[in-house]
Amino acid sequence: MRANPLRVLLRVRYGECDAQGIMFNARYADHLDILMSELVRAAFGSYRAMLEEELDTHVVRCLIEWTAPARFDDVLALSIVHLAFGTTSFTAEVAMCRHPGGEPIARAEHVNVMVHAVRKGKTPIPASVRKRLATAAARGGTIDFSGGPGVAGAGRLPGTHSTTATREKP
Repeated sequence: MRANPLRVLLRVRYGECDAQGIMFNARYADHLDILMSELVRAAFGSYRAMLEEELDTHVVRCLIEWTAPARFDDVLALSIVHLAFGTTSFTAEVAMCRHPGGEPIARAEHVNVMVHAVRKGKTPIPASVRKRLATAAARGGTIDFSGGPGVAGAGRLPGTHSTTATREKP
């Protein structure tokens, strides 16, 4: 994978946090789902286009290892650092870092199985789809859902901090 992989910027929202202002563990999987949806969009043009090819994906494994907490109003950069393919599945290795600055927050292994959208059973990943997914993951680009720079001190819980996002074109 290249040094500038596909990445998504997401701001940690108030409702995603516990009373200490730390993002609740289950929300990390939500953020991973957004990244994987954007991978599909980058590869197919839209999620609907993948379905029209009678293909869909289901998550079969999601392993997250944390190294630091994400806090209210942080901007997280989720990047696909490696994408590997099996016969019917693909595995994305994902880095989650504070943005900007790159402080590691977590690493994830996200495994999706390709299914036939009509028959609903596992199906081999066509070579053309492998190529599209690999190209989309490697060609880079940033999708910014962070809402831009934060306002200093606005809406923060005590003891939390903010980082600012820069607008980048994919």
